[in-house]
Amino acid sequence: MNNIHFKIKNLAKIIEAKIIGDENLIINGLSDIETAKKGDVTFLSNMKYLKFLNNTKASAIIIDNSIELPSNTNLTFLKVEDSYSTFGLLLSEIEKQNISKKEGIEDPSFIDSSSKINNEVYIGAFSYIGKNVKIGKGTKIFPYTYIGENTEIGENTIIYPGVKIYDSSKIGNKCIIHANSVIGSDGFGFAPNKKGEYSTIPQVGNVIIKDNVSIGSNTVIDRATLKSTIIESGVKMDNLIQIAHNVIIGKNTVIAAQSGVAGSTILGKNNMVGGQVGIVGHLKLGDNIKYAAQTGVTKNMESNQTLIGFPAMPKEKYLKSYVIFKKLPSIEEKIKILEEKLYNLQSK
Repeated sequence: MNNIHFKIKNLAKIIEAKIIGDENLIINGLSDIETAKKGDVTFLSNMKYLKFLNNTKASAIIIDNSIELPSNTNLTFLKVEDSYSTFGLLLSEIEKQNISKKEGIEDPSFIDSSSKINNEVYIGAFSYIGKNVKIGKGTKIFPYTYIGENTEIGENTIIYPGVKIYDSSKIGNKCIIHANSVIGSDGFGFAPNKKGEYSTIPQVGNVIIKDNVSIGSNTVIDRATLKSTIIESGVKMDNLIQIAHNVIIGKNTVIAAQSGVAGSTILGKNNMVGGQVGIVGHLKLGDNIKYAAQTGVTKNMESNQTLIGFPAMPKEKYLKSYVIFKKLPSIEEKIKILEEKLYNLQSK
């Protein structure tokens, strides 16, 4: 990331770091330790990258307090408790500064006269904002966005290009919704009739997304049948996730790409859901559960455990079962040999 300009003293204040080296250094870019060039700041948190420390062309390195600094070097160091999360914080800060430059309402765009839009917002070209919409201070809505009637969006939320937000959705403060996500589309509600056909069950509820939620690109969150599909505060979702109608996702839960949660299931708080996890409907799942990638959850689960496999089972039980599973081919061969010996004995 280039086209930035920071005095290292100011940078140190942002990330609460102690400077070891040149306090007058100017930073012009951010990069990884291998490809960094002069003027860049990078970070070192994983010891396997320590070998690059003597060869990097970076001018400054964000580094953990626990790592011993080399004695002979011209590098400048920014010492912090956790360099990885600190570098992420720095990236977020720079992104905020770039986004904060966006302001005003671009043409062409449509905003219904009944909507209440704070003066300090950005609305990109070709956006559509329906009746009785409320948008709070500092919110950024990028081009080609659709916001349906009676929707409420809080302060300092970022809606990236192509997002579709259906009627009556409620989105909190400091949320991020990435490109082409859909919030509030119909839940998958169909009932078989006497003709063997499926009749549509209207979905008339809404979606509530609380504060500090991040939603990745091409993710879909369906509205509830009658009440609300709820995403609690602090939830982070990856790209390509399906959240069905009436689902509740608990606080500070993280969900990786291509996962799906079927209708009316409740996830507790602080869950960690791996990629391609599938969760069936009408379940109640506890707090602090870790779901390994491609886990299939088919029944209620208690809190504070790690689940693996299909159907999902506790990690310890899965590992014991897997030891036996790996041996099945050799066990089969032994059974065949025993069967042959038994057959020969019976023949005699």
